[in-house]
Formats: sequence, C-alpha cells, structure tokens
Amino acid sequence: MPGVNADEFEVEVLPDGGALAARAADLVTERLAKALSARGVATLAVSGGSTPRLFFAELAGRAVPWEAVHVFQVDERVAPAGHPDRNLTDLRAALLDRVPIPPGNIHPMPVEADDLDAAAAAYAGELRAVTGDGRLDVVHLGLGDDGHTASWPPGDPVVDATADVAVVGPFNGRLRMTLTPPPVDRAGWILWLIAGAAKAPVVARLLAGDPALPSSLVRRHDATLLADAEAGAAVSPGT
Repeated sequence: MPGVNADEFEVEVLPDGGALAARAADLVTERLAKALSARGVATLAVSGGSTPRLFFAELAGRAVPWEAVHVFQVDERVAPAGHPDRNLTDLRAALLDRVPIPPGNIHPMPVEADDLDAAAAAYAGELRAVTGDGRLDVVHLGLGDDGHTASWPPGDPVVDATADVAVVGPFNGRLRMTLTPPPVDRAGWILWLIAGAAKAPVVARLLAGDPALPSSLVRRHDATLLADAEAGAAVSPGT
C-alpha cells in the first residue's frame, strides 16, 4: 500500500457535526448535479456507521432529482433485513424513505443470500449494468479507529482483490460484503466524512499516507476529506 502525498487531498475541517453534515450534503448535491447534467443519470455509493446519519438527513432535504439517481452501498454487514446492525436500516430511515427515489434505483447489497460469494458477484454485475463501465460518480467513505475504510480490515487480503465486490470477515463480529479498492478508485469523486476525537490520530496517519492503514490504499486525487473539529484536530492549517 504505497503512501501518497496528503497535499493531493482537498481537506476541510468543520466546526461541528451539523456543519460537517451540511457541507457534505452540499458537495454531494453539486457532484450529482454535474453527473446528471452530463449524462442524465447519477450514481452514489454510501458507507454506514454513526457519522453519516446527519449527512443522510441533510441530503434528504436537498433538491436532488432522485428519480435519476441510483444509490449503491459501499459495504454492508451480513444480518437480517431491518436489523440495527445493517447499514441499510439507517440509510432507509434517514434518507431513502424520505425522498422520492424509485425502488428500482435503490441497490442494497444482497447479504441475505445463501451463497454470499455468488451474491457479491451478482452485485458487481448490477453495478456494471447501471453504470456501464463500473464507474460510480460519487463514493462516500468513512474511517475507522483502526484505519479501515469500507469493510477492509487491517491485514485482510481484500485490499488486493480484483473483483469489484467481495465478502470479508468476520470483522467486528459480522461477515461483511464490500466494494473493493478498484471500484472505489474508479469513482468520479471520493468523499471522506470523519467525526469524533477518537479519529484524530488516524486522520493524521491517513493524511501522512501511512502504509499500515487500509484506508491509505484509496487514491487521493479528486477526493475531499471533511472532518469535524475533533477529528481534524491534528490537521495543519492550509493542509
């Protein structure tokens, strides 16, 4: 995992969680609008966790033509439908159930399938079928305290996967389905959304290109890192 100069990131530190969510929603709305203007359709892949909930709620209030937007998942835990561990549960409650998006434009990872490897391959096919070339317009990523992003545990071979979607784990008690580095790196634009004081040390390591972090594998051009004041405490002014 080669380190990359952090200057290639666009980095913004926002004062609090509300400002972070609002800025993220503004930027995503802008990027989706550009894609829609160019091709008449836009694709967005989102991560789970607690940090995105405010962002999803903000995005639900933006003027996005959802009938032309397809929403994918970056990763998902293997758990029953509606389970609180499922990223889709929060995503539906905070965003998808609050906007006029056609059901066919929602692409949940098929983690309830009996054959998860076959389901991962099918999801990769679904991604290609919608995008044509596997290139998502916007990919939203988070950052774990251990330096993981998506569902790429430290030391896991998923970071070397060539398929677009893989099954990993158990990781923190659950098997996961995840986009792998290739489709993330193909994205038109990557948005990092990071909050909380516990993330400050790993944000500093990510910006320094620490090769021990799975997150350091993600490309840095056409990528914006948004952090709240706590997570961005170690960010130097002008970074």
